[in-house]
Amino acid sequence: MVIHVKLFATLRHQYPHLDIGEAMPVDLPPGTTVNQLIDHLDLPSEQVKIVFVNNCVQNGEYVLNAADQVGIFPPVGGG
Repeated sequence: MVIHVKLFATLRHQYPHLDIGEAMPVDLPPGTTVNQLIDHLDLPSEQVKIVFVNNCVQNGEYVLNAADQVGIFPPVGGG
């Protein structure tokens, strides 16, 4: 199944070929969870703060579906 992933802020540095806001297609086996996606992308799990799937916050055990739109964010500071 193919999902579409956007990485934000410092996480985007893991994939420097991506433009800001660009989604990358990721091919995964059915039944893949958010945590497994993070491992598959080789993202440092301690740097993942929040994950949106189809504009809804999901936890690491959420099972992804084909064509899902995923946004992955690191902790963000500022004010």
